Order: sequence, then C-alpha cells, then structure tokens
Amino acid sequence: MALRRALHFVFKVGDRTKTATFYRDVLGMKTLRHEEFEEGCKATCNGPYDGKWSKTMIGFGPEEDHFVAELTYNYGMGDYQLGNDFLGLTLQSSKAVSNAKRLGWPLTEVGEALYLTQAPGGYPFYLVDKEQPHSDPVQKVCLGVSDLQRSTHYWTTLLGMKVMEKNEEKKTVLMGFTDTQLPDIEALMKKENQKILTPLVSLDTPGKATVEVVILADPDSHEICFVGDEAFRQLSMVDPKGNELLDKAMAEDKSDEWFAKHNRQKAAA
Repeated sequence: MALRRALHFVFKVGDRTKTATFYRDVLGMKTLRHEEFEEGCKATCNGPYDGKWSKTMIGFGPEEDHFVAELTYNYGMGDYQLGNDFLGLTLQSSKAVSNAKRLGWPLTEVGEALYLTQAPGGYPFYLVDKEQPHSDPVQKVCLGVSDLQRSTHYWTTLLGMKVMEKNEEKKTVLMGFTDTQLPDIEALMKKENQKILTPLVSLDTPGKATVEVVILADPDSHEICFVGDEAFRQLSMVDPKGNELLDKAMAEDKSDEWFAKHNRQKAAA
C-alpha cells in the first residue's frame, strides 16, 4: 500500500556555489543525489525553461524518511524574483546555528532559541537552537495563502492532509499527511474542476527508474507534484557520488565567465 507523505520543496537557484555552501556548510545537510539534464523537463520540474539544467537533492538523511530540498539550477539564469507565498522552512539544529555564527552567515534572533537566516536568493529559513533530533530536523514549511478556509479545504479534503493545529488568532493552520492510501489524484481533481498543471506523465531519468508524475496547483497556484511510490523509491536512492558530481558540475560550469567575457548579465526571472 502506497502512503502519502511530503517529499521535497523546490528552490530555484541562481548561484549554485553559494547555495551549496549554505545547505552543506551552514545547515549541515548532505548531497543525496545530483543530476544534469541537457534539455528542459517535460513536466516542467525546472520551470518554463527548455535549456540545460541540474537538480540536486540535499537533506539530513535519505529521501525515504527525510524531507528534502530540491535545488533546481537553470544554466544562464542568475536570479529569480521571489513572491510573497513562501514564508519559510523551519528546522531544529543548534549545530546549524553555530555553523552560521562561525562562518559569519547573517542571523537574526526572532524569538526564544529561534533565529532567522536566508539562503542565497532570499529564501527564509528559521533555525531552532536546540539539539538536532535523530529523526528529521525539518519541522515545517510555511506558505502564505489568500483564503485560509479555502486552502484548508483543498489540502485536507482533496489532498488528504490532516489538521494538526489551528490558531484562529494568528490565522494559521498546521497540516500533515496521515497513513492513508494515495488516491487517483488526477481523476479527483478533474471531478472537482481543480487546476492540473501537468496531467499524468512518465519521466525518464537516464540509468534510473521511470517515474509517473502529476502536477497540480492549489487555489493560490502553489505547485504540488505527486509521484508514484514504487518508482520513486528506486529513483531516490542515495548516490554516494552525489557530492562529487555536484562539485564537478560547479567546477565545469563556465557560464559566469562567459557572461563576463561578453559583458552580459545572466537572465532574471
């Protein structure tokens, strides 16, 4: 029986080297796998781009039982304009706090044992200054929505999440997946007249499993990607060469030199 659980959050990366420093040296995450692609993803995993790109999965442990950051890098894209929807990722690690202080990475104390920092590109991260748990240190991802009741209905009734905590005063709802079988998401969304960004499609990864994907959009157009369980378990196995492949790709990426030589700037999106 396939169980639902949150797997990844996708961050678009303009500076891969600084980003790697943040996730590996500040947060203390490990490179789980790294993949290079010569053309855009037909499920638009890398956004609306059709050129060369890379995907790096990075986290505190294997994808089978840890929530992981998916770092998407499009060659030639130097910057992405952030919206007001992503409000932060919270993780518990006193080691990350000490790493940030040691490396001079900007930190702002925003509460008791709570610090705010930013990944390159401006994505906010909240660091809880407590010992890192043996389980996954990532506690939650916070998204801004325009209608809390409508979004709660979508994520619970249609996607099957369970409300863990609700704060009427702060107008927040904390949700997570329960141990129930993955429904036929595409059929359900069609029945409910909800937005489907990418209908069911099979994605090939050279030398690895072919995985089925459906990409939806919630009422505020947050993209939600559902992947098949069995193929994903094969695809997401930790690659011991992941760190080496990422470092090699960054060393071989001469795009900054090319743009500087031609007195041009990378595109912004």
